[in-house]
Amino acid sequence: MSSGARTDIEAVQAANTALYDAIERGDLEAMADSWMDDRVSVVHPGWPVLNGRAEVLRSYALIMAGTEYIQFILTDVEVSVSGDTALVTCTENILSGGPREEDGSTGPLVGGVVAATNVFRRTHGGEWKVWAHHSSPIIVEEEDAEDSTGPDGPIEPPGPDDPLPPAPA
Repeated sequence: MSSGARTDIEAVQAANTALYDAIERGDLEAMADSWMDDRVSVVHPGWPVLNGRAEVLRSYALIMAGTEYIQFILTDVEVSVSGDTALVTCTENILSGGPREEDGSTGPLVGGVVAATNVFRRTHGGEWKVWAHHSSPIIVEEEDAEDSTGPDGPIEPPGPDDPLPPAPA
């Protein structure tokens, strides 16, 4: 891998981290600065596709206004760069909380796991900005989390070289 490719990957990783850090801080201005100026889109878990900078930023403003606390622990982060476009896939392990209790203590906390794809574009100034974000919830049933064994032993998720299952009829 060339040093230029390494530098691009590191720059995209930094831009991706900056996006999540801004959301965690509730910093709408910094979050908005992470996005391209036009033709952007977002899909939040359970939401329809939102297109355009105004709609995307409004969605984050609504999320931030209704969330007292949020923390993202990113795992399985993969970055690939091709020219001026980069793809980041990751698992967002999210801990969030609603409004504070009457006594001022933190409200109830809720955890969730989300598969996310972030697409970045390099600007004319050389900065990496988010072009699209898509996230989908990962459903983990409690029984599966406690007992992940099958008749032939532990159940492992498919690997990148495993064949795809047959398509439904």
